[in-house]
Amino acid sequence: MTAAGANQRINSARLWDSLGEMALIGPGVAGGCNRQTLTDADGAGRHLFQRWCQAAGMAMGVDTMGNMFATRPGTDPDALPVYMGSHLDTQPTGGRYDGVLGVLGALEVVRTMNDLGIQTRHPIVVTNWTNEEGARFAPAMLASGVFAGLHTQDYAYARTDMDGLRFGDELARIGWVGDEVVGARKMHAMLELHIEQGPILEAEGKEIGVVTHGQGLWWLEITLTGRDAHTGSTPMAMRVNAGLGMARITERVHQIAMGHQPGAVGAVGQVKVFPNSRNVIPGKVIFTVDIRSPDQTKLDLMRGEVERAAFAVAAELGLGCSIEPVGHFDPVTFDPNLVKIVRQSAEKLGLSHMDIISGAGHDACWINRVAPTVMIMCPCVGGLSHNEAEEISPQWAAAGTDVLLHAVLDVAGVVG
Repeated sequence: MTAAGANQRINSARLWDSLGEMALIGPGVAGGCNRQTLTDADGAGRHLFQRWCQAAGMAMGVDTMGNMFATRPGTDPDALPVYMGSHLDTQPTGGRYDGVLGVLGALEVVRTMNDLGIQTRHPIVVTNWTNEEGARFAPAMLASGVFAGLHTQDYAYARTDMDGLRFGDELARIGWVGDEVVGARKMHAMLELHIEQGPILEAEGKEIGVVTHGQGLWWLEITLTGRDAHTGSTPMAMRVNAGLGMARITERVHQIAMGHQPGAVGAVGQVKVFPNSRNVIPGKVIFTVDIRSPDQTKLDLMRGEVERAAFAVAAELGLGCSIEPVGHFDPVTFDPNLVKIVRQSAEKLGLSHMDIISGAGHDACWINRVAPTVMIMCPCVGGLSHNEAEEISPQWAAAGTDVLLHAVLDVAGVVG
């Protein structure tokens, strides 16, 4: 078998069928998915993925963070593996493709290699990273962060969800605590296919996004403490309203992000209001500010401005205020050689492409610290993601996976 030619493509129908079958596990209420990490649905999705990998002739390994690694042997036993993959967990109201395309697209690459009788010098590993979303257990990209040495396993195991359940206990409950030491695996490279989660590729009419950089991020959890009081009988001038404080800070976050254009975004996401009653002025509010930029200077400036604004609003309204960083990564520059290979693969296949910066965080952002890494993106309709209405076309899915196939074969070295 010679190096892959442009006529070598994945089985688009098989990939699309696999995406549809996985979406039946943890279905949402509006056509998407609710397969949050370490739930029973997550466990069921893992079992299906494992069965598919084993049917494709791969051996499954699992580490103590629940990261799954399905290996297709290479011809050189001393060559480090080429990894590809993403995540199977979803948001509470997530789509069918966010993360899942990267895992099942990687599986389809291996299935296609089997169909075509392709052997590579380097082993190929298909990966499902645990808790990429961070929706149930913050921070996001938790398990890949432990793998890359950003977090300790004790820290990860101690993370709790909104019901007080611990990550470590829930991982054990669904039966996916493996025996491999986290981070012990060594990588030749890692490639991650993902939907864009933004509108740029579709608006530009491009089939492939060649991801050169990733935005840095801060998640700041702000707690405002006021005084619960009756909404009807408490005079306006005598209120200590934590909800009002959150509203003013929310507006300031928007203003701060707008003040650092271009290349900066910010919003308030998760909100917990106490006592959360119709006729009680909120005495306590906990909410998370999400700010991002590919520019380290802008990111640092925005964090400082958000924190100063929060304390200033709290002082003005007589509120207590505390701020805890609950998620962070610096801007990422992906491996230039791998970026070049992805670009060349798209060109060989005759696919329109453009360089792009990832607006979202991904496991590749952490793995980039320990191995050469790159991302490939395909469009999504209207740029909509983290929403059950998230949609891509079979053609977009196939194009991204075809580029993944050819890039992986280039990196792993076709034999024969």
